[in-house]
Amino acid sequence: MTFDPRGRRLRRALFSRGSWAETSRVSEILRKETVGGVILLIAAAAALVWANSPAAQSYFALRDFPLGGEPLGLHLSLTVGSWAADGLLAVFFFVVGLELKREFVAGDLRDPAAAALPIAAAVGGMVVPAVIFVTLAARAGDGALRGWAIPTATDIAFAVAVLAVISTHLPSALRTFLLTLAVVDDLLAVAVIAVFYTDHINAAALAGALVPLALFTLAVQRGVQAWWVLIPLAVATWVLMHQSGVHATVAGVLLGFAVPVHRSATARGVAVDAGMAEHFEHRLRPISAGIAIPVFAFFAAGVAFGGADGLARAFTDPVTLGIVAGLVLGKPIGIFLTTRVLAAVTRANLDPSLRWVDVLGISMLAGIGFTVSLLIGDLAYGAESVRDEFVKVGVLSGSLAAAALAAVVLLSRNAAYRRIHRLETADEDRDGVPDIYQSRQD
Repeated sequence: MTFDPRGRRLRRALFSRGSWAETSRVSEILRKETVGGVILLIAAAAALVWANSPAAQSYFALRDFPLGGEPLGLHLSLTVGSWAADGLLAVFFFVVGLELKREFVAGDLRDPAAAALPIAAAVGGMVVPAVIFVTLAARAGDGALRGWAIPTATDIAFAVAVLAVISTHLPSALRTFLLTLAVVDDLLAVAVIAVFYTDHINAAALAGALVPLALFTLAVQRGVQAWWVLIPLAVATWVLMHQSGVHATVAGVLLGFAVPVHRSATARGVAVDAGMAEHFEHRLRPISAGIAIPVFAFFAAGVAFGGADGLARAFTDPVTLGIVAGLVLGKPIGIFLTTRVLAAVTRANLDPSLRWVDVLGISMLAGIGFTVSLLIGDLAYGAESVRDEFVKVGVLSGSLAAAALAAVVLLSRNAAYRRIHRLETADEDRDGVPDIYQSRQD
């Protein structure tokens, strides 16, 4: 039990401000994701327009154009769309691995009590949408339940793009929660992909992937940053993971986990922190947010609606309905209720500057599931199946509906957010000491 100088018991408040250093870092990350999110929206819109234009065949011909070959017996003859999903998204998941490791090693979430909330919320935000999807899609039969994980993911780039469009001054604690929730969500999604969407395992290739992965780990742990050493090892890990039958994006996360957050070094007799994970993240986040995700979105979002009849058929299909309900209802219910239960169990109060409606707005915003949802849909039903088209309609419409509802809730609180923002930007306590407690009489 912790007490203040007056003998009053200190009590942790939910969503209170963390250290200034962490707040500044999260703000910088979200600024980069905002730019990437806007590019993502443009790419997705361009794909939809092209796929439903008179030149639609050229879009699908480009997406399905074979690229690559089979050097040394490796099956790397993939379509352009598959290269975007398997190759470019590995960069995205590498950044996810870096971010998650840094959060739990050097960020405010190194405190287990602080980390428990976004982790529990992420789990709740995956379980409830999955249950809703299974409930609605069970009557469809014919393997429809393979898509149970589609509405469980959160797209942070899309979400922060929505925040940028509606110009809300979201408090730093809620921004940190959203970012961490999405990162944990992505990690859980990778675990789901590895366990539930891997049909055949090539044990030799999987074991072989461990060799370049171990060499990459050894190199970065020793402080090697030379691209001609690290990139070939990373590519070899990706190729062998792809050959193993496990989705190649898993390699990105494992490589990200291998990078040290701190590396002791000495400069002029003074110990310094080299921050290799932060260095890699700084270099690769613009590539991930500005290139990898938008290109994937461009090739994944293109769906030919087939006019009013096609949309009507899609919106009467249990798979589409399950995805929409999972994103729009399941995500906010799972995240919000988990947060309320955790607050009740730990007897923690919400920070005095916030209201529970703020948490509800963030929970709704987390219902924007785009990048990873489309990837899981592709793995569940196949890239050219009829249900894959229903998946795209469900993900797009569900994400847009979640964004619209979140915008209404968050905009209603924007005046309060502006007051909090003025207090945060005027904060003179920037020495990294977290302000995470509120007191009450014992």
